[in-house]
Amino acid sequence: MDKTTKNIMIVGVGGQGTLLTSRILGGLMADAGYDVKISEVHGMAQRGGSVVTFVRYGEKVYEPIVEEGQADVLIAFERLEALRYAHFLKKDGVLIVNDERIDPMPVVTGAAVYPEQILENLGKDHTVYSIDAMSEAKKLGNQRVFNLVVLGMAASHMDFTKEQWTKIIEKTVPARTVDINLKAFEVGYA
Repeated sequence: MDKTTKNIMIVGVGGQGTLLTSRILGGLMADAGYDVKISEVHGMAQRGGSVVTFVRYGEKVYEPIVEEGQADVLIAFERLEALRYAHFLKKDGVLIVNDERIDPMPVVTGAAVYPEQILENLGKDHTVYSIDAMSEAKKLGNQRVFNLVVLGMAASHMDFTKEQWTKIIEKTVPARTVDINLKAFEVGYA
């Protein structure tokens, strides 16, 4: 077991499944024998507001919050959220992004403009892996599982076996949704 503490951030907007994703991650790491701390920070938890979750794991974790420049992995369920929180990544950190645009209220009302070329610009300073998870989830027939597509892609860049992931997903998601969530995870993992 690696003794150093690892830091993962999950960012998205309300209603995208950031909290379920953090529970899956936390469960996986606890099952693997790590000390785990999870902290949820809601900007505006209703649909459309920014939601941030920190998952820290290691031999002994004392603090649940990830400091700027300390995240090993940033999982973003939307492009602008990736841009908004990229400064939390370490120099060699990895950014996993759902390539989707959800306009925040200031853009909807015309008070702000949605930035262009977010992924290209983030790629200048960070290792970025992106996936159009919503399209993949729609192909599976359930767009609500797009977060498991994104998690599958993230999992393929982390040090846990596919079997460990599958087991914790089966334990964490609602029983009636296990099959579709596992299929979504497989798509992202591949």
